[in-house]
Amino acid sequence: MGHASGYGGRVTAYAVVVLTGGAARRMGGVDKPARPVGGRPMLHRVLAAVADAEPRIVVGPADAVPEGVWVTREDPSGGGPAAATAAGLALLDPGTTTVALLAGDLPLLTAEAVADLLRQLSGSPADGVCYLDDDGRRQQLCGVWRVAALRGALDRLAGERGGTLDGASMRALLAGLTVREVAWAGTGPPPWLDCDTDEDVRRAEEWTR
Repeated sequence: MGHASGYGGRVTAYAVVVLTGGAARRMGGVDKPARPVGGRPMLHRVLAAVADAEPRIVVGPADAVPEGVWVTREDPSGGGPAAATAAGLALLDPGTTTVALLAGDLPLLTAEAVADLLRQLSGSPADGVCYLDDDGRRQQLCGVWRVAALRGALDRLAGERGGTLDGASMRALLAGLTVREVAWAGTGPPPWLDCDTDEDVRRAEEWTR
């Protein structure tokens, strides 16, 4: 079972699956999550923001992770975010009901931001909650989800694709789910800022100083 932590008077147990399989084409194919921001690899910053989650699972390339973090790969390797989500969920205890799905390149993610998502989900009938960015775009890999809903969506998507998730997108996976979209109302920089370009990394560096 997951580790229990208190948020706003509620006790919430959750797991986390961090996806690191992006090709980082706009950075010349470098291992994005391993790239340091403020002296720490982006992946380690993400994992620190969910230190109270159990288990913490990384799906994709990960050379060095903190003690206690599990690493697995999607099938097939490079099969995309839906396949990676399935690989992560496959390692969860059957009793785990809530999972955070996160990109591995969110260096500004904080425990406060994750706690807010968990609060929003616990008070909602939605299948999941994720942040909206300033342009109104859904940040699908900065959210928390009900495990049963994700499993059902994976089964549906695989059925539609002849039994495979290879190449399927997060948008296709989440298409049939009820998603609560929230804006970041906390202090500090937006937790959903991902680092797709060198300029993104420079902006994140400024915020961590």
